[in-house]
Amino acid sequence: MPIFSARDLREKFLKYFQSKDHEIIQSASLIPNNDPTVLFTTAGMHPLVPYLMGEKHPSGSRLVGVQKCVRTSDIDEVGDNTHHTFFEMLGNWSLGDYDKKKAIEYSWEFLTKILKLDEKKLAITIFGGNEDIKQYDQEAEKIWLDMGVPVSRVKKISDNWWGPAGLTGPCGPDTEMFFWVGQGDPTSFDPEDKNWVEIWNDVFMEYNKNAVKKFETLKQKNIDTGMGFERTLAVLNGVDDNYQTELFWPLIQEIEKLSGKKYEDDKRSFRIIADHIRSAVFIMGDERGISPSNKDQGYVVRRLIRRAIRFGKELGIENNFTIDLAKTIINQYQDIFLELNKNSQFILAELEKEENKFKQTLEKGLKEFNKFIANYKGSIKDFSISVKDLVTLYQTYGFPIEMSFEELDTLRISNGGIAIKQDVKDNFTKLFKDEMLKHQDLSRTASAGMFKGGLADDKENTKKHHTVAHLLLQALRQVLKADIVQKGSNINEERVRFDFSYADKLTPEQIKQVEDLVNEQIQKKLPVTCQEMTLAEAKKYGALGSFEEKYGAKVKVYTMGDFSKEICGGPHVDNTSELGEFKIIKEESSSAGVRRIKAVLK
Repeated sequence: MPIFSARDLREKFLKYFQSKDHEIIQSASLIPNNDPTVLFTTAGMHPLVPYLMGEKHPSGSRLVGVQKCVRTSDIDEVGDNTHHTFFEMLGNWSLGDYDKKKAIEYSWEFLTKILKLDEKKLAITIFGGNEDIKQYDQEAEKIWLDMGVPVSRVKKISDNWWGPAGLTGPCGPDTEMFFWVGQGDPTSFDPEDKNWVEIWNDVFMEYNKNAVKKFETLKQKNIDTGMGFERTLAVLNGVDDNYQTELFWPLIQEIEKLSGKKYEDDKRSFRIIADHIRSAVFIMGDERGISPSNKDQGYVVRRLIRRAIRFGKELGIENNFTIDLAKTIINQYQDIFLELNKNSQFILAELEKEENKFKQTLEKGLKEFNKFIANYKGSIKDFSISVKDLVTLYQTYGFPIEMSFEELDTLRISNGGIAIKQDVKDNFTKLFKDEMLKHQDLSRTASAGMFKGGLADDKENTKKHHTVAHLLLQALRQVLKADIVQKGSNINEERVRFDFSYADKLTPEQIKQVEDLVNEQIQKKLPVTCQEMTLAEAKKYGALGSFEEKYGAKVKVYTMGDFSKEICGGPHVDNTSELGEFKIIKEESSSAGVRRIKAVLK
């Protein structure tokens, strides 16, 4: 019987910090709004960046919540017992309120008094200094030692620094809490030992990294904490494998039924399938749900689904199976993240389409593979393939290298030869990865412009573009005479990228009308004012907002004269006269029923 269920852990965390005067905030979307630096919300602090930089939060200076997160940087590590692409982060924040000592005391009290974790199995790392900030965190060290943690279980680590998430933004030293999941009591503390699992991270956000890579002291010192929900639940249940908790085990059982194999037979494949489908379901089922595609977030969704299908094939699953797993996930979370149930039809339809598309892709890849065979001049039993061919099959036709090896082995054996030796495959795989890295580097260079800014990009031009996006939304509603809603945006100091609900391509006349209307408001020199109010008051006031999203008890409403009223977090200029001339440079389709405008201020 679990010590704590998933529901228990969420509730205990929120209630504890409520008792310490923290206001509960709802999870923001997985798709960041107005943040050009990242594809997904990767931490609890992402939606809070303006407030970490000094903006006043409508819910106050002490906050607590459970944030949905996706990190694709860990995708190659998925398959071990602790890494995931989608995860929940339990977080509490102080926006210029309490200090480092209070944050550490809260963390320790929750772990040892509320969760009742054994103090002898807890250990700590602190910031040990690095090239940018030479001094190690003596203050954190003293706090931990004064609380009774033995000096042998407090280690200085130079990597104990969090952020910024983009090129610029808030950051600072951190302290990490580890729990021993090995046999017996620990005799020493080595953070690299897999038996020590990191479960909580307290970040002391004291700095802002600016555009010239200098660290400036923030005008307010903040606390940003994050507890790994999945890892902590595993610890509480006495297992060192997150996939054996209630969060994943129903999925594992479903994969066992579909494949006819046991989890113990191939843990890595089971874990990858469970993790990737769960992540894809949450991204597609998000308030700003994303379809599989070949760009941006859609590409990640496609990669996750197809990678899961490939590993399903390795387990011997031949029929479509992703929908079965998705139904299990939706049912499991339907009363926690209501958007999954609301968007279930969309999720299931997209999975079915993508699984069928991938089958077609694999068929095309197999045809191309057979062309290599047809052009081969030697004995088929000795047939091999070049790294260049492997890359072509993968990049052009989506044919995974593992499947190329599988087809090679089958072909050779059926013609009286032997399978390719593992060391040869390993060498091919290394060369393949090296070649793919070259392509990835080129891709990064090509897309670098998308990620020039950073979280908390408060440059003057970014503020201007953020402000003009409000005018753009209202202008679209008036010109198109439709109930237009914003479906996403990507704003930096160079341009506005704005997605909105509308089925038809805009005519040149409509584009000109929108431009003229926005510029008219700029020339009127409208004051930009901000009011805090409840969501009900904001709706009554006539403020626009993405009302499918989850808002807190209070929201900020920005008003521009009599023209625009919109719920938003900032940042903005003080008057529309500061904006300059508005120009639409491109209008195109973003996805089904969604159009995209790219615009600049001259």
